[in-house]
Amino acid sequence: MRPDAPTNQDWKIGGYGPGHPWYYVLGGRPLTLKQIRESVMAKGYRGYMATNINLIDSKAEPRRSEELRRLRLSFFDNLKHDVSGYRRAARELHRYRENEDREAIPECCDAAHTSVSLKHNHLFNDFAHIILLDELLFRQGDLFGY
Repeated sequence: MRPDAPTNQDWKIGGYGPGHPWYYVLGGRPLTLKQIRESVMAKGYRGYMATNINLIDSKAEPRRSEELRRLRLSFFDNLKHDVSGYRRAARELHRYRENEDREAIPECCDAAHTSVSLKHNHLFNDFAHIILLDELLFRQGDLFGY
């Protein structure tokens, strides 16, 4: 981890991070894709599929690399889809904030807050999976499964 890498504390508002709707209710800004990726790396998160990915990594070559590459392409397709959804949700949040009553004390999250937080979490997992797969594909697997 780089010494200047962001930590999860860098993007907390009222104890909530960008993966939680209240972060946005309290005025938090959507993170850039680069910030989300750096946050994944700083946290060392491996994604919800890490166990399955590690099972694939334990296979013998060439099957191991073929399956890891196939899975990486699949997650990269997910990432592209989720990026457009995140951008759409961020625009919706921006429009919502333009029309909201700034004097009112929020009592609950609106769909705009929930949507952008969920899309953030999708990207967080996509990046985690791709980073893990890149690390595994960087090293050569065992040709004989020992």
